[in-house]
Amino acid sequence: MSETAQRNTGVAGPPGGQQRGNGLSAHLSGASQLFIRQREGTVFVVVVLLVIYFGFISSASSTFFTKLDIINITQIAAPIAIIAIGEVLLLICGEIDLSAGFTYAFAPFLMHYLIDFYGVPAVPAILLALLMGVVVGWVNGFFTVTMGLPSFITTFGTAFILYGLVLYTSRAEPVSPVSPPAQGIGHWIGTYAWAEITWTIIFVVIFHIVLTRTRWGLHTIATGGNRLGASEAGIRVSRIKYGNFMITGFLAAFVGVMVAFQLNDIDPSAGGFNAMFYAVTAAVIGGTAMLGGSGTILGSFLGALVLAVMTDGFDVMGISANVIYIILGAAILLAMVANVQLARLRAAGRA
Repeated sequence: MSETAQRNTGVAGPPGGQQRGNGLSAHLSGASQLFIRQREGTVFVVVVLLVIYFGFISSASSTFFTKLDIINITQIAAPIAIIAIGEVLLLICGEIDLSAGFTYAFAPFLMHYLIDFYGVPAVPAILLALLMGVVVGWVNGFFTVTMGLPSFITTFGTAFILYGLVLYTSRAEPVSPVSPPAQGIGHWIGTYAWAEITWTIIFVVIFHIVLTRTRWGLHTIATGGNRLGASEAGIRVSRIKYGNFMITGFLAAFVGVMVAFQLNDIDPSAGGFNAMFYAVTAAVIGGTAMLGGSGTILGSFLGALVLAVMTDGFDVMGISANVIYIILGAAILLAMVANVQLARLRAAGRA
């Protein structure tokens, strides 16, 4: 039957069918474009693909999706993600903190000294250890903002000072177990299996709201995007940078105490540059710009999950620890290339 006859006899397809099909495809296309525009979307896809891949590889032994393995992934990701929150805030405003891993190392030792050597009750001792992190952040802010030193140099120096304090005061010997008077509160900070990921989610939610919904977050982004313009607009740039250094110090100290309770051990080799670089890597994988002006807390959390899933997945596969860093470095480079390319696509879509 000809097309003309179909129209005349009413045999053509159901009315509105093509419009409904076009509407559905338009909605799907719009949703996919919205997802692509989100910096976190790319990293979320990477996390899902990694989980599927390692789950498939380890399906014979069924070790990747066990409760114990999931807990292990969360305990790897949590310290990285919490420190990454502070690094995101600093990177956005054009700074970095290389000392965060050593604040992490010193905080549980300070708690131990206060409790076991000076008889300070557990709760005040923990609070003072966290306050120490804030003080370290203030010192970093003073030398960077007030004295005008590059944050890379400032925090590099404070990192070695803190490391020296850890080694000198502890005689480079670990403390195990953690002070018994602190074990009660320690159960809620890090001993309980899900405590670390719970604290991580709390911090991620709080600082995501701070960065995206408050004046502090807006001023942090403005400071990194255009410091001179931010100053001329009345933003107290120095205060923003001081505050973000202090937040990073607090979070690093909290991670140190949390991990000490989780392991029931205080180790002078804990933290260090390794913890800091993992946190910065998670931030950058998550979409935070190294040159400042943009970043995302949720993205850094997903970046930490990428690193945790890869670390745990390599272990499940039995890959030698000597090879893991090669694969991890290559994966980070690939993730960064993907982020850069997708950023260009997003920019082109907005043009």
